[in-house]
Amino acid sequence: MVRAPLIYRMPVDALLRGLKFHGRLDHVRTLAGLMTDHVRESGADMPDLLVPVPLHSRRLRERGFNQAAELAGCIGRGLGVRTDIRFCERIRSTAPQSDLNAAERRRNLRGAFRVVRPNPPSYVAIVDDVMTTGATAESLSRTLRRHGVERIEIWVCARTPD
Repeated sequence: MVRAPLIYRMPVDALLRGLKFHGRLDHVRTLAGLMTDHVRESGADMPDLLVPVPLHSRRLRERGFNQAAELAGCIGRGLGVRTDIRFCERIRSTAPQSDLNAAERRRNLRGAFRVVRPNPPSYVAIVDDVMTTGATAESLSRTLRRHGVERIEIWVCARTPD
């Protein structure tokens, strides 16, 4: 199940690019608030844990923050759901997904993640900013399932138009 309150087009794309590439952390509260309201209004069961899509340590140092972790922390506080930014890690430095087509995105992320924490909960929501092809969510979901997570939802701010 993918939960996305917005479509990735103007003005949403400008907000998300501002956050991700220009350090506009002031956008987090607005975007996370929209995501929180969307989940709350859906009447969905709350997951045991929010897992933000991890950045590789090199990209995290370059950017100075992980936008998915910022969003997940704010959403978690709003919904009363625990967030663990160290639950998973990106063990390979991957090429930026925006430069790749769908097949290249899947190949790029093969084996990119690992679960760090033992005894994962059965129900997890992966949090990210944007979903295009779903390759990132698919790769991280596969890793989580191999470690015993039974139910996974994907929570993103926006999806690209079909």
